[in-house]
Amino acid sequence: MDNGVPRSFDSGAMWVSKPIYESLPYFYLLVGTLSLAASMYVNHWYWPTICFVTGVVCLVAGLVVLLKRRDARGTDH
Repeated sequence: MDNGVPRSFDSGAMWVSKPIYESLPYFYLLVGTLSLAASMYVNHWYWPTICFVTGVVCLVAGLVVLLKRRDARGTDH
């Protein structure tokens, strides 16, 4: 433990396997698309609003992660 940070957090190692890490933005985009589609067909209680907000948040998160990774990988060469 150095400067209050445990060594396990400071090592920089990945916590998930590479295939899972690489597929996360696509998973976010898929969940966002499915959630937006569900918001059109569900009409019970507040579920359309919940599905719509979840869909938009997932789509934005997926796009942000994809674009951030693309930019970071483009400058690492």
